[in-house]
Amino acid sequence: MALRESWFYTVFWRRFRHNRLAIAGGIVVLLLFLLSFLAPYITTWEPGAIDAYHVLLSPSPDHWFGTDELGRDVFTRVVYGARISLKVGFVSVGIAVAIGTVLGLVSGFYGGVVDTVIMRFVDIMLCFPTFFLILAVIAFLEPDIWYIMAIIGLTGWMGVARLVRAEVLSLRERDFVLAARALGASDLRIIFRHILPNAASPVLVSATLGVAGAILTESALSFLGIGVQPPTPSWGNILTAGKDYVEFAWWLSLFPGLAILVTVLAYNLLGEGIRDALDPRLNR
Repeated sequence: MALRESWFYTVFWRRFRHNRLAIAGGIVVLLLFLLSFLAPYITTWEPGAIDAYHVLLSPSPDHWFGTDELGRDVFTRVVYGARISLKVGFVSVGIAVAIGTVLGLVSGFYGGVVDTVIMRFVDIMLCFPTFFLILAVIAFLEPDIWYIMAIIGLTGWMGVARLVRAEVLSLRERDFVLAARALGASDLRIIFRHILPNAASPVLVSATLGVAGAILTESALSFLGIGVQPPTPSWGNILTAGKDYVEFAWWLSLFPGLAILVTVLAYNLLGEGIRDALDPRLNR
């Protein structure tokens, strides 16, 4: 078993490292993690520090990304905003992956009425525009980061469920599953010990791509004023503040916009690279 896992990781890494775009995406993601964790040590200013004497300053050696309408350092706020975006992305995707994986496993393994009920529920959820469903739910709740993460996760599990179900449908008739049944293994043991590890590849890819989608959703909600609330910095609410000064303070919109663009692109490239490396049809 250990030899098989070692071979798998060797082949995966050999395929992955030849994808330069995926490597670049991984490096950017790693840098974002370092920036978010080391934010207090790499920034000179506090994210909420107001300085009325240095309002709307353009980028300079003292303020790399300039200052906003309250004299706050934009670079500091963008770096601290990375913390919010990464937290929202990972927590919400963790919720979505957990729900989607469990429902996909149950649906694909048991089939029949169970499969029909779960898949019809998935179809119903897919009929609702996710973003407007999130808007409707948040309208009844106070804008809070924990509510936002929960709502994004609870409305983003359907794709994972369908991917896992498709994998389980092909795995449940394999010889190793039939052998486990013949040895008297319980359904839970077969599902979580034998099937889930073999169905993990599409889940990993979906989770990586899902982080990018969750970051975009959070940024859009914050831009509309119903996401992360000021003075807590998030890329979306920094953009909101910058839109009123875009004609003469371009840096307020440019740098948080670039942060969103680069982050989402990096996660998409990383997810595509992982998917290609896990695809057995590619013989690189």
